[in-house]
Amino acid sequence: MRVIIVGAGVIGVATAHALLARGHQVTVIERRSGPGEETTRANGGQVSASHADPWPSPENLINALGWLGRENAPLLLRLKADPALWRWCLGFLVNCTSSAARRNTERMLRVAVHGRRKLAEVAETTGLSFEQRSEGILHVFRDREAFKRAAGQAALVSKLGCRRESVDPSGCLEIEPALADFEALAGGYYCADDWTGNAHAFTVGLAAECAERGVRFIYDASIAGLSRRGRAITGVETTHGLFRADAYVIAAGCASPYIARTVGLRVPVYPAKGYSVTVPVKASKAAPTVGIIDDARKHVYSRLGDRLRIAGMAEVGGFDVRIDQPRADHILESALQIFPDFGDRDKAEFWAGLRPQTPDSVPIIGRTAFNNLFLNTGHGTLGWTMACGAADILADVIEIRPPAVDISGLELKRFLL
Repeated sequence: MRVIIVGAGVIGVATAHALLARGHQVTVIERRSGPGEETTRANGGQVSASHADPWPSPENLINALGWLGRENAPLLLRLKADPALWRWCLGFLVNCTSSAARRNTERMLRVAVHGRRKLAEVAETTGLSFEQRSEGILHVFRDREAFKRAAGQAALVSKLGCRRESVDPSGCLEIEPALADFEALAGGYYCADDWTGNAHAFTVGLAAECAERGVRFIYDASIAGLSRRGRAITGVETTHGLFRADAYVIAAGCASPYIARTVGLRVPVYPAKGYSVTVPVKASKAAPTVGIIDDARKHVYSRLGDRLRIAGMAEVGGFDVRIDQPRADHILESALQIFPDFGDRDKAEFWAGLRPQTPDSVPIIGRTAFNNLFLNTGHGTLGWTMACGAADILADVIEIRPPAVDISGLELKRFLL
């Protein structure tokens, strides 16, 4: 089968690899000059199935109200006259119930756990090197009451197949000695099966592997739209001309709704801007090697060779990727509070990118109303975690095979009910 994939981020490239492995003829169309140049470029670097916590929840709704007016808030909502934004916000509010949070956690975990397992398989079979570490991820808390409240979600995630081990402050220090100067440490939850690594290096390496084995990559090609005849897609219109195939996959992150809209599909994915700071490590023992999640500030830490990547923040309000320097600086200052002597702040590299976020935090994977058009988008903060699993699931769907993972609640049709 000839398959065209729109998008060469980690999701699109993983999808290309999964379809190639099954013998399909694959073409990937990307508007940038290479793979992984947008959301994948400098993300948090964590393969964190244990962090499959949906954004909408009763607790996060309360937190969001408390964050109003704070420019350094973990979640900043910039409201404007954008119907898509208001629809997204309404969908978010609808999902801020306890029952919806439990349902969405289960749906996210299906994909995340499968994704972590498939990523390990891809890494082993390809031999790719991407600064990966398998020391696990430690989710730390500054407030004792917040730590206690998190026990319920940890129990739910553990029950669903992704064990979170509760550890006291001394246990946290045993897992990651570099936390010794973190005086506010109240406890944590540890997942030994999670990873850290360089998602961009993984994507570039996997794209090269695919290209060597016959996948065609077309870069610097902007998408004008899809063409259709009845209930079938007949081609992709680009600045490089018209491309035709038997099946089409939209894996274009935040651009996915605009491509889908050209054939009348509404895809509820909206950009959530996030920041990262990458700092050279000057004192190796002062920087963590275990992945860290700071619960209070919603920051993540990943050791990438001789650098530390710190990422976090979320701004919902459009496609602006400009760096708000005070918010970016807040991430760096927070890192230096926890790990005061780890790195050279004068050489910090700042980045901002757009995460494709659905209102329920669950990705959209599967069929559409068109018999040969498929979606693999909306993975939010867990794009790399889910990528290889989502690709495997979608390959099953395209081939009309029983998927390796139950896809109920993952398809676009859940938003139409």
